[in-house]
Amino acid sequence: MDNTGSLNSSATGMDEPAGRLRAGPRGAKPKRRLSSRNIMIYGTLFVAAAYYLLPLYVMVVTSLKGMPEIRLGNIFSAPVEITFEPWVKAWATACTGLNCDGLSRGFWNSVRITVPSTLISILIASVNGYALANWRFKGADFFFTILIVGAFIPYQVMIYPIVIVLREIGLYGSLSGLVIVHTIFGMPILTLLFRNYFTSLPEELFKAARIDGAGFWQIYFRIMLPMSLPIFVVAMILQVTGIWNDFLFGVVFTRPEYYPMTVQLNNIVNSVQGVKEYNVNMAATLLTGAVPLIVYFVSGRLFVRGIAAGAVKG
Repeated sequence: MDNTGSLNSSATGMDEPAGRLRAGPRGAKPKRRLSSRNIMIYGTLFVAAAYYLLPLYVMVVTSLKGMPEIRLGNIFSAPVEITFEPWVKAWATACTGLNCDGLSRGFWNSVRITVPSTLISILIASVNGYALANWRFKGADFFFTILIVGAFIPYQVMIYPIVIVLREIGLYGSLSGLVIVHTIFGMPILTLLFRNYFTSLPEELFKAARIDGAGFWQIYFRIMLPMSLPIFVVAMILQVTGIWNDFLFGVVFTRPEYYPMTVQLNNIVNSVQGVKEYNVNMAATLLTGAVPLIVYFVSGRLFVRGIAAGAVKG
C-alpha cells in the first residue's frame, strides 16, 4: 500500500506540471496595438508633425519653382521643372533698397556676430557657474539672484539704456557693440545652466582635487571641463540659435552695412520694388534658417543629455 501510494503520488506529481502546461499561458493579455489610447497619441503626433512639416514642404517646393508655375496657384503641387535660380538670386543678387548682393553679406555679418558672442558668453558663464557651484564666496547667493532676475528682464526695457552706453563708448552701430550686447544678455541663463550642471557632478571629485592641492583654474580645466561636454553643447545651441535668429538687436544696434542675415531677409521679403518673387523669398527664408537646423541635427543627442543633466538641481 505504501509503494502504491508513493507511485500514485509520484504519478500525480508528474501530472501536475503537464496539467499546468495544458492550461495555457498565464498573466495579463497583451494590449491591442490599435487601442483608443494609441490612436489618440499617434493621431495627435501626426497632426503636430503635419502642422510643422506642411509649411516647410510648401516653402521647399515653392523655392524650386519658376514664377510662371507659381502663378498657376497650386501651392501644394511638386515643381514640374526644378530650378535653383531662386536660391542663387536669394544668395547673391536679391535687392534690398540700393544694395543687390542678396543674403551673402548678411550671412558673413551673422557669422562675425555669432562666433565671438557664443564663445565669449559660454566661457564667462561656465566660469561663473563653476564658481557659484563649487567655490562659495561672500555674496554668492545675492550675485546668483541678480543673474536669475536678469534672465527674465524683457529685452525691450534695456534697449534705450544700452544704446546710450554704446554711443558713449563709440561702439554704437558696429559689430563689436552687437557682440557685447549678445554676450551680456546670454550670460544669465547660461550661468544658471552651468551652475546647475556643475552642482550635479560628484562633489567628491572637487574635494579630492582640493586635498591634492589643485587650485581654482586647475580644477576647472582638468576636471570640470572634460566632464562638461553635454552642457557646453546645450549652451552652444542656445546661443547660436538665439543670436543667429535675432532680429531686434540686429536692426537696433547696427548700421545697414552690418545688418545680420535676419534683417537682410526681412528687407528682401518686404521689398516693394518690382514683382513679388515668392520663390526667391522662400529660398531666402530656408537659407537663413539652415544654420540653426544643421546645428540641431548634428548635436541633438548631446543637447537632450545636457538639458536633462543641467535641470536636475537648482
